[in-house]
Amino acid sequence: MDDINQKQQDFGDNPLETRKTDHYQREYVQTFVEKWDELIDWDARAESEGHFFIDILKARGKHRVLDVATGTGFHSVQLLKAGFDVTSADGNAEMLTKAFENARERNLVLHTAHADWRWLNKDVHGKFDAIICLGNSFTHLFDENDRRRALAEFYAALKWDGILILDQRNYDGMLDHGFSSKHKYYYCGDQVSAEPEHIDDGLARFCYSFPDGSQFHLNMFPLRKAYTRKLLTDVGFQKIKTYGDFQETYQENDPDFFVHVAEKNYHE
Repeated sequence: MDDINQKQQDFGDNPLETRKTDHYQREYVQTFVEKWDELIDWDARAESEGHFFIDILKARGKHRVLDVATGTGFHSVQLLKAGFDVTSADGNAEMLTKAFENARERNLVLHTAHADWRWLNKDVHGKFDAIICLGNSFTHLFDENDRRRALAEFYAALKWDGILILDQRNYDGMLDHGFSSKHKYYYCGDQVSAEPEHIDDGLARFCYSFPDGSQFHLNMFPLRKAYTRKLLTDVGFQKIKTYGDFQETYQENDPDFFVHVAEKNYHE
């Protein structure tokens, strides 16, 4: 199943039982990766989030950034264009290849690293001012020990005053009130649908449907906001601020996404 030419995802006979961290490698097959940018719509996403991440990093004087969930490269490219020193890592080789191509088309060169978060510091060396883990990527970790280990690796890769920016879907809203999304900020492709087929306390299974009739799925762990914040605190982050769809104030059920900004060293 690790053949790079594979076309189809494989979730076995009962997809709802597929709840393993390492399975994401079988989910991001080449054919899905090639369509991922249709889902994101780079121009629409750039407009929707504006300079949110750039402003946060610049306000704190951060320059050297590790993008641990590079995907097809959207945020790495935005940060490079803004003048940051960026290292782009991902656990999926298909995504990194696509990200490198996307950057090259924009006359940029990504410094890439193929790395598993659980052993991040084995594959990515040096200390960073900031780490970004975006695109709802942390939700691919199904085991709590994996989540804690990954966060500990992020923490260790940061300088003493570094920050981690990590986002997630608003799974609280889905679990407690059902799914509703305007796709206003993240998945902006207007011809693509991304909706959950199933959600329980241990699994959010999303279906992605494209204009050509193709469908792909992702199995993810539905992280509750308070739980994610507690994990960050447990690992050692001193101050955590959570935004709802890039806003400081929000009603808990309204945002599609939460963005956590966690600081390694407490300061006002």
